Amino acid sequence: MKAEATRTRVIEEGLNALSQGGLAAVTIGRLAEATGLSKSGLFAHFRSREALELALLEETVQLANHHVVEPAMRNPAGLARLMALVGLWFGWSARAGLRGGCPIAAALFELDDVAGPVRDRVVALETTWRALLRTHVQQAVDLGHLHVQDVDQVVWELCGIYLAHHSSMRFHRDPEADRRAQNALVALLRRSGADPANL
Repeated sequence: MKAEATRTRVIEEGLNALSQGGLAAVTIGRLAEATGLSKSGLFAHFRSREALELALLEETVQLANHHVVEPAMRNPAGLARLMALVGLWFGWSARAGLRGGCPIAAALFELDDVAGPVRDRVVALETTWRALLRTHVQQAVDLGHLHVQDVDQVVWELCGIYLAHHSSMRFHRDPEADRRAQNALVALLRRSGADPANL
């Protein structure tokens, strides 16, 4: 139990370091100091920095599932569920209690030209997320809530809105970020044939 508690403490501190400073901020020395462990003690839980980074990415997935996906799935299938999924996605890291932004969004830029297992995992996570969005856009089309030929284009634009929101909120500290992202989402859904009364 003590070992599990220690691992949890390292993961929590590591997630905050990741969300605030990206993968570059996740160092064995920094986390050992922040958690009161020796470097060798931390290595007993994570045998390498790469293993620690991968564990933090998996924890990010669990947090996102809890704060975004699971509550969104309680909505009716189709447009309502899609809007809930995207709406909860915007700014989810703050609601999850992280001190910074979305770790995956940061990693997309930090690792764009870096090869290795951590980048490969981020690519897989991003691919899985886009597939989830595609499933729910397609479901909205199948139910007659949206009318589009190119579902992947809608997914592409949703991801663009998310990254613009993330940048505006985290980097520019724009107080209008939420409103502008919501306006962009509604405009996209209207162009995709959604009934304005349901937006």
